[in-house]
Amino acid sequence: MSETKVFEASPEAKGKAKQFRMYAFIAWILAMALQVFAIIKLISDDKLVLMIIAIVAILATAIVGSTFWKKSNKLDPTSEKNAMRFFFQNQLGAFMGVFCLLPMVIMIFTSNSISGKTKAIAGGAAAVAMTAAGVSGIEFDPASIEKYTKEISEQNKTAKSLNINSDNVYWATDGTKGNKYHAFDDCRYVKGKKLSNGSIQKAFADKGSSELCKICAKKAAKSSVPAATKELVPQE
Repeated sequence: MSETKVFEASPEAKGKAKQFRMYAFIAWILAMALQVFAIIKLISDDKLVLMIIAIVAILATAIVGSTFWKKSNKLDPTSEKNAMRFFFQNQLGAFMGVFCLLPMVIMIFTSNSISGKTKAIAGGAAAVAMTAAGVSGIEFDPASIEKYTKEISEQNKTAKSLNINSDNVYWATDGTKGNKYHAFDDCRYVKGKKLSNGSIQKAFADKGSSELCKICAKKAAKSSVPAATKELVPQE
């Protein structure tokens, strides 16, 4: 059984995280470009319907950016030792979500070229969208190097208690969603899929936060029961 070392994302995970961060900034830049267009072309012309469409498009694009940013932090987290960097890296999605709509909210409510009805409807919609974009970008359970190191240690202890070889577990590498690793390569959740194998530490390094598949845990627990005890277990 391998000893737990300080967590470090694998080069593959860092590369994927970098790609996700690039996607996030592209989405945020697009959202801000839509916002600028709406401010320049739609507010001054009092085009309510188009303004609502623009607000929805900006909200959706901002949320996409925040989603990619959160995924990148799960794959390649920062350390809690630098509190300021830890906070801003994990909560950047919330700040960007607000920024993608805040100037538009201000411009709508301060504009003298649109009607009161447009201000009420479009301004209210933009304010709600801004709040939604900000909340969706909040990371309520931020990943960190320290957190992953602790989780790996706990997972190694769990594996040991189930007689699972923590140096040889499996995880899907074909884009399958989820954060599980598996003790058996014939588990129904990964059977027939492209797999990688290695230590629990490597599973974390490649996938981010991981945990043992419940089906594999049950199978390991059953197979680890001493033979004399198995005979006493009633058959279902």
